[in-house]
Amino acid sequence: MTLVQSPRLDHLLIAEMVDAGARVLDVGCGDGALLKLLAQEKNVDGRGVELSQRGVNECVSKGLSVIQGDADTDLADYPDDGFDYVILSQTLQATRRPRDALRNMLRIGRRAIVSFPNFGYWRIRAQLALRGRMPVTGNLAYSWHDTPNIHLCTIRDFVELVDDLGARIERGAALDQAGAPIRVNAPWWVWNLLGEQAIFLLERDAPAKQLRAD
Repeated sequence: MTLVQSPRLDHLLIAEMVDAGARVLDVGCGDGALLKLLAQEKNVDGRGVELSQRGVNECVSKGLSVIQGDADTDLADYPDDGFDYVILSQTLQATRRPRDALRNMLRIGRRAIVSFPNFGYWRIRAQLALRGRMPVTGNLAYSWHDTPNIHLCTIRDFVELVDDLGARIERGAALDQAGAPIRVNAPWWVWNLLGEQAIFLLERDAPAKQLRAD
């Protein structure tokens, strides 16, 4: 008997942020679980970009339109306003130039959705303070010497980057250890302390052409 795996809570929250029938580009789409969910639940016109050949093969086996590509180099080739949403789920911290990746996302899509592990989470702070070692958690599951995560950030860091790029946060959520949203209407510093990960829906204020790299 084949077990049907329930969608991840963070994927369900991302799906809530996407309009039905939208054109979606999922960058770093992994095995295609989120892209498949969006196709089933929101009937999106979905495309994906994935670095690993194994991930591409898994996506194609699910009937998804996914190509092999690198968020750091290939997003620059996409045209302005080619999609309604560009999604980067749990991948921002693995990019070499996260600022450029985010700027390209906001140029390519009218909106961008970004999720990432929060390095300001209180358990991470406690591990650093009490053990003096790089933390290992459910969302940061690698040891320091073999991790693909090269640009870790906190929720506060990300909010400041969004401001620097001249974009607007349309919606945001901090998620607890179980992946459920924290139902607290609180300042950013509270989310920064209590959220193990975060999801943000962004909208650009500037025209797409102004977001092209110099």
